[in-house]
Amino acid sequence: MTYDLGGARVTVVMPTYNEAANLPRMAEAVLSLGLPGLHLKIVDDSSPDGTGRIAEELADKYNWDGQYRMSVLHRTEKDGLGRAYVAGMSAALDEGAAYVVQMDADGSHPVEAVPRMLGTAVASGVGLVVGSRYVEGGSLDEEWGKHRVLLSRFANRYARTVLGTKIRDITAGFNLWSAAALRDVDLATLDSAGYSFQVELKFKAVRAGHSAVEIPIRFEERTEGVSKMNLATQIESAVMPVRLRLRNRRG
Repeated sequence: MTYDLGGARVTVVMPTYNEAANLPRMAEAVLSLGLPGLHLKIVDDSSPDGTGRIAEELADKYNWDGQYRMSVLHRTEKDGLGRAYVAGMSAALDEGAAYVVQMDADGSHPVEAVPRMLGTAVASGVGLVVGSRYVEGGSLDEEWGKHRVLLSRFANRYARTVLGTKIRDITAGFNLWSAAALRDVDLATLDSAGYSFQVELKFKAVRAGHSAVEIPIRFEERTEGVSKMNLATQIESAVMPVRLRLRNRRG
């Protein structure tokens, strides 16, 4: 698939918290894609394992010969994945990004799918391309147990049913957004602090008139570190679709 960005910037926003073991290989993988105008922005929530320091060292490594390929946004507190993404995406838009990619730092999202997502967005003109586990051709790592698979599928079906959306992987965290879609949503107005940010942002983008396309990906299990999902984020994820639906009815 070919596309012409006319020199426009594509920013990958990657939140981190205790991802020192994963970040070097992820940064190398992203910055080796060879996409013109590609920039990697790390959003670190004061990781006690030194992830922020490693990110700065990597930025020094990759920002050579006048190139600005990687930057680090340091936050002083850990107040949720959603807040980290809002900070990173807002900074990316302020810096002139035409497209913004959401990607986890743990290696679960296939970096090699980014050009395909970008090509799909440019060719179709949609505001959102979802790297989907639940469309034909998508899959989950076999290391996921039955309980996790069922929970993930239930969460997607539940959110889709409550919100009346056709996006099959509405909880997906691997997404490519056009700048126009993010501006129309108005990131500063999002309520979700945790993982339900993924659902809220997609729902509001579609409500604002932006179309979504899903492309299949294989979701891998992380090899280093531990998941940041906890009970509080699970509760927020369960409540958020209902809150969005009620607000939509009142509107």
